Amino acid sequence: MNVIISGAWVYANGSLHIGHVASLISGDVIARYYRQKGDDVCYVSGSDCYGTPITIKAKKEGKSPLKIAEFYHKEFVDCFNALGFSYDYYGKTISNEHNEFVKDFHRKLYKSKSVIEKKVQQAYCVDCEEYLPDRFVEGKCPECGEITRGDQCDACGRVLEPELLIEGRCALCGQKIGFKESTHLYLRLSDYEAELRKLVNESRYWRKNAIDFTNRYLDEGLRDKALTRDLKWGIEVPKEGYSDKKIYIWAENVLGYLSSSTVATRKNQDFNDYWKNEEALHYYVHGKDNIPFHTIILPSLLLANGENYHLPDRIISSEYLTLEHKKISTSKDYAVWIKDIINRYDPDTIRYFLIANGPEKRDTDFSFRELINRHNGELLGTYGNFINRTIVFIEKYFNNKIPDGSIDENIEAQLKSIYKTTGENIEIGNLRAGLEEIFNLLRNANKYFDTKKPWETRTTDQKDCENTIYNCIQIIANTAVLLEPFIPFSSNKVIKWLGINDTWDFKLIESGKSINSIDKLFERIDKKIIHEELEKLNIKDIN
Repeated sequence: MNVIISGAWVYANGSLHIGHVASLISGDVIARYYRQKGDDVCYVSGSDCYGTPITIKAKKEGKSPLKIAEFYHKEFVDCFNALGFSYDYYGKTISNEHNEFVKDFHRKLYKSKSVIEKKVQQAYCVDCEEYLPDRFVEGKCPECGEITRGDQCDACGRVLEPELLIEGRCALCGQKIGFKESTHLYLRLSDYEAELRKLVNESRYWRKNAIDFTNRYLDEGLRDKALTRDLKWGIEVPKEGYSDKKIYIWAENVLGYLSSSTVATRKNQDFNDYWKNEEALHYYVHGKDNIPFHTIILPSLLLANGENYHLPDRIISSEYLTLEHKKISTSKDYAVWIKDIINRYDPDTIRYFLIANGPEKRDTDFSFRELINRHNGELLGTYGNFINRTIVFIEKYFNNKIPDGSIDENIEAQLKSIYKTTGENIEIGNLRAGLEEIFNLLRNANKYFDTKKPWETRTTDQKDCENTIYNCIQIIANTAVLLEPFIPFSSNKVIKWLGINDTWDFKLIESGKSINSIDKLFERIDKKIIHEELEKLNIKDIN
């Protein structure tokens, strides 16, 4: 099966933080799992490099927008690599591949009857002497009255236009905005209401927030959406008479999934097998603030283009992650930055916590106390401890060779069953449940070791001792394979150490096989680190 996993493109105007990774890591787990199953996977994402926020950042730092975008793109690549993200291609919207693909896509798009030209009043700031993108107009939401941006209200979720805001002001200088007439191309989203309703109604594997938000947008009525804007930084509009305008960012960044796929599939795959194939399977992984871009806008663009592109199958849209019970704020520097945390913690520790405590169905909180407690108690105390006590026993009493034994029927049945249930959970985006089931197995494995008491049966019942350790090795081998999508660094050490492959199926290690020593997978983290981390956030540690 051909599987596309598309991770949301991160905006290249600032560093990655834990909230970004919490919403994206599901994509890597899903991609790794399907590869283990033997499916053809194309896992793509990239850095979103256009848009006014980048030009503003550039102006503040006295640099070009290109230099800002390139700087953060490189940082993103380093961070994702450090965390083990296994992208087949991680691109950037400023690449030639993306720019050329988008322009070609838009040339075909403009032939659609749903693309119309309109003279509109576009938000303009006299003081800044420039047109303003929707997100750089601030005012009160006409729906709930909360302060919001001109594109979407964070408080109530309503999709907006700048002219709808009450008391609209320029987000850059704070002055009241005006409007100037400008001609632009628009996509009539309402033309695709029937197809979009069918898409959401048949969405067996969309998360509930995606279904609810999408139905709300549809019920409120779809407004025409601008394809072009009066911007200086962006992709040129491939249409005569539009040389002074750029393609609006929302109408090009979501096409990055397709443009990146053209690069990722060059070697031994066919782009059309993924994007123009009814039998393909498409995942979109992102935070809930990106839902309309993946359930309304992207499908509408694909439909309007008219080339029979595959529409989204599974929407993995996360809720929000808070930090020590407060909202993450990049403007106030209240965040845990990935570039910093990857130098302080094992990447599997970060991955494990953001999955086990991931905001799949509700908002969750990132707490350093909980991170360290779960590392010490679960990664080290449950997983690492079971492996270590088994290996030490083999080294000490069996000359580094797996003893003779036969697989316990119940253990074999449980191991075979968990491949199926964990796989099912991963496929529908229930990663927390899948990971928890594996760790329940490991907790029971430690109980099995304790109950069987091999340190006693070594002298009282040698055969039972050998059988116990033999079964422990089978559990280790299979849990390492099961955990590879979640915590690949430690799992691959065990897989290599045992000399097995990582295919998603039951493993049986033969008796008599020699095994070498293995370093401890995890080290205990001193709890004093909690206080140090909270100090960095200016939080008083009351415990």
